[in-house]
Amino acid sequence: MSDGDRIVIVGAGVAGLRSAERLRELGFDGEIVLVGDEPRKPYHRPMVSKELITGGVKPVAASLEPYVDLDVHWRLGTRATWLDSKERTVHLPGGESLWYDGLIIATGVYPRHLPGSPRHDPRVRVLRTVEDSLAVRRALGNSSKSVVVIGSGLIGNEFAASMRYMGRDVTLIGHAKAPLHRFGERIASALTKEHQHHRAKLAMNTEVRNWISTKETVGLHLTNNQFLVASCVVLSIGSVPAVDWLRGSELTIDDGVLCEATLFATGAEDVVVAGDVAKWPNLRIDETPRRVEHWMNGVESGRAAAESLMLGRGNARPYTPLPRAWSSLYDARLQTVGMPSLGKDTIELSDGVTGFVRDGRLIGAAGWDRPKAMIHWTAELERRLPVPEPVFPAPVPSPADTPIGEDILAPFERDFLSETPTEAVPAPERMPWARVPAG
Repeated sequence: MSDGDRIVIVGAGVAGLRSAERLRELGFDGEIVLVGDEPRKPYHRPMVSKELITGGVKPVAASLEPYVDLDVHWRLGTRATWLDSKERTVHLPGGESLWYDGLIIATGVYPRHLPGSPRHDPRVRVLRTVEDSLAVRRALGNSSKSVVVIGSGLIGNEFAASMRYMGRDVTLIGHAKAPLHRFGERIASALTKEHQHHRAKLAMNTEVRNWISTKETVGLHLTNNQFLVASCVVLSIGSVPAVDWLRGSELTIDDGVLCEATLFATGAEDVVVAGDVAKWPNLRIDETPRRVEHWMNGVESGRAAAESLMLGRGNARPYTPLPRAWSSLYDARLQTVGMPSLGKDTIELSDGVTGFVRDGRLIGAAGWDRPKAMIHWTAELERRLPVPEPVFPAPVPSPADTPIGEDILAPFERDFLSETPTEAVPAPERMPWARVPAG
């Protein structure tokens, strides 16, 4: 592309930031406009339920610093209201519009709301943004009573562990039989023991029947007939893709933005999608489009989406990562690789490592405090889930090839196994939008 061309990125999280970085890395010298609905520049979102909530770091310390000169126009605190894909225009509040030559959608997800919960009560919060974390801290400071978190997924468990780190009484409510039960009996049992050891209370196989808001506390009557009194309640029951602004845009927005394997949005020639909102077929797994809500996927898909946009739909390569993620819970480390959620059966691969099997095929693995064993099983899944050869055109050597260096990968972006190297991402020699004469 050349001066006068414009790429608009909607979504100022890690996926949007890494997309902008990759565009500059590939030599794009046109205009980049980065639109974000939060008032802050990109930051380490995993810190929201950990270091930010405990006060271990201040919000400014959570900022993600770009590793190249971005030279972008920031439109923060601005929510996109509508996309006209035919006219290549993103509409903003107040009747403003942004034309684009290329668009990257990276709007992520919103926390799911719990029907019947008193969301008007400032002590009932979700936990997604820095502002959410600060609001929870204010609620905690107003009372020394117990804290309740509803949801037994990863963020709910991280929050419960953070509360015990702060010395606060906490109860975790979940409708599953055990916390993180989706990762198998072994990991659920190990985490349950950690919670018990640190004196975090669990109310599993139950839900909230009634809410009672008083001047000083929030009461919760559970379906197991238990009654809890809390100074603060955090809702952590999953998320929904941020796609409302895309209604009527001719893009398919069923549980995310439907994409081709190359991350090009179906229904548009010049729109790619990255991060949690992208629903694409990972051909390493199968041809079924799915979303992946992991921090590393935001990093890698942001870069891949930028590459696809520069190459054009006809030359773009499929995005075929081996998903991986990790989290610290108390003093233990949870690591996952592949797609454990697709498993129909589980097997014990080694002590502390659970394998997930679908149709006789190992599809994922999860380890509880077993980093060395997970090195082996990550390599094994790389072998068992290879990238289909026909989907990649022959790579074109280019002096613009830029590896992902240690300076690029912030602590939450580094591979969940430090011994696993991050491969360089090839850059194309020529890009359709470069508008440089061939030869």
